[in-house]
Amino acid sequence: MTSSTATVAIVEDDPGIRAGWSALINQMTGYRCIGEYGSAEEALRELPLHPADLVLMDIGLPQLSGIECTRRLTQILPGAEIIMLTMFGDQDHLFESLRAGACGYLLKRSTPQALRDALDQARSGGAPMSPQIARQVVTHFRSRPTPAAPDTGVGCENLSKRESEVIQLLAEGHPYKNIADALGLTIDTVRTYIRRIYQKLQVNSRTEAVVRYLSETRASN
Repeated sequence: MTSSTATVAIVEDDPGIRAGWSALINQMTGYRCIGEYGSAEEALRELPLHPADLVLMDIGLPQLSGIECTRRLTQILPGAEIIMLTMFGDQDHLFESLRAGACGYLLKRSTPQALRDALDQARSGGAPMSPQIARQVVTHFRSRPTPAAPDTGVGCENLSKRESEVIQLLAEGHPYKNIADALGLTIDTVRTYIRRIYQKLQVNSRTEAVVRYLSETRASN
């Protein structure tokens, strides 16, 4: 992602909403909408040909769901940051989206400023969420025991020293820019380390990676 202008794609079946989000984005300094897609199928076909730095993904697409589209896009375009857009704020949709690889979750009724803030956060490596949704995440993890690490034959012990430093900072809630500054790396290098961490831990999202890291760390203490 360049330091000047970040590219954005929208996957949304309602043409009015799609046009509205596109117009908002093109009015924002530092952002440019380069693609509008009306279905998951169209996005999966066209986005690999015209990659965007950020993707706004409707969760309720008509055939293939936005969650499944996200799951597939994260495999095809691991560098893209995907923010889910939805009318729903329930935990099932929330956690399924995060497990699929989304970096954030924004309600469609959010204000233009909230959209701008979400893009800024995702661009800097954060996890943008509406306040109501962030509260659900906190409540969820407070109320459930730490899951046991899955028996996959791979684990955090296989991470390199630098990868371990990166995931520790990620688990502490630092955005990519802060991690890069703390370790003397570029943001692109941090992203490369995170992709390697995903591969080694066999996960698809930062949420899964952090939960895996925390569960293994807690189990070893």
